[in-house]
Amino acid sequence: MQLVVGRIGRPHGLRGDVSVEVRTDDPEKRFAPGATLATDPASAGPLVVQSRRWHSGILLVRFEGVSDRNRAEELRGTTLVIDSADIPLPDDPDEFYDHQLIGLAVVTPEGEQVGEVSDVLHHGQDLLVVRRGAGEVYVPFVKALVPVIDLDKGILVVDGPPGLLDPDESV
Repeated sequence: MQLVVGRIGRPHGLRGDVSVEVRTDDPEKRFAPGATLATDPASAGPLVVQSRRWHSGILLVRFEGVSDRNRAEELRGTTLVIDSADIPLPDDPDEFYDHQLIGLAVVTPEGEQVGEVSDVLHHGQDLLVVRRGAGEVYVPFVKALVPVIDLDKGILVVDGPPGLLDPDESV
């Protein structure tokens, strides 16, 4: 699975530097000199980081082979991606990457399948988006409501109050 780590913005200066909208929790590692990044569209890359620096809170990156503003402008809007297989698993057994959760079957404590995780939202409170038939419900991603996550079995147990998974159910 491809994971987005950044998006190339406008050029900075005349020598090929570009601003990068960072979408990773480890920009120092992902944009380290020598790092190779796949691109979307694929025709724009792969790109190899030549150098990187922070300027007024914005990450500026220079890629090998991009030595002027015109070439940098051609990369504007390109998404930078890495393969999820290249990311080591977290040391904490209660920590998960979004891509590990998306696609898991959602089951009740009794084992009844009730949906599938279609997305993870991070808006103050992490929320699992659970697809149920034609609709979606949001489940706060907390241990009290999601006591079991079994990646090997491909399931996530939701143990919530009545109405959490079926908003039409009486509370």
